[in-house]
Amino acid sequence: MKKIAVLISGSGSNLEAIIKACTSKKIEGTVESVICNDPKAYGVKRAKSFNIEVKIINHKDFSSREDFDNELENYLMQCSPDLIVLAGFMRILGDKITSTFNGKIINLHPSILPLYPGLNTHEKVLQNNDKNHGITIHYVSGELDAGPIIAQGLIEVKSNENKGSLIKKIHKIEHVLLPEIINEICKGNIKLQKDVVVYKNLSTIKNGIIRKFYEL
Repeated sequence: MKKIAVLISGSGSNLEAIIKACTSKKIEGTVESVICNDPKAYGVKRAKSFNIEVKIINHKDFSSREDFDNELENYLMQCSPDLIVLAGFMRILGDKITSTFNGKIINLHPSILPLYPGLNTHEKVLQNNDKNHGITIHYVSGELDAGPIIAQGLIEVKSNENKGSLIKKIHKIEHVLLPEIINEICKGNIKLQKDVVVYKNLSTIKNGIIRKFYEL
């Protein structure tokens, strides 16, 4: 069983989806630790409700981003996870930590990258009248939301769509696709080799990535 560390900043709904998938054996791994940069985040309560260790590393306690990264890196080295999942973690990691754990950190981003890195993705989709919206799961590099893409989940943007309805739909596909990808990584069917995503025993590859469309 692979050891998983999950980093969060907010409500932790994806964290709960990952934990439940581990508990039901849909992921060949266990969430060994949860790290949060906001002591008031609801995700802390979610983790504790499943009796999972929570480490608070409050970014406000550090005078620089480098100091925060060093503390985070030191803790991760202690935990020695096989996989690190950024699930709504709202801090940009520096080059040192992404280099140290290269090929072990994945991120979930709420857009069809390379469209809309950063914040406010749902608003941008509506403003630009996009036909589709979705999520991207990718390996983390030193550049914001720009590491090698593993998988994307897409939905159609309906004519009566608003920000609230988009967020609900995006959360639904996050809670399905993220655990699936984590499981394939834990099984060794997805790896990062020389900055290229390598797939094994998977039949859903299109244009070099896993790409799924969801009818919602």
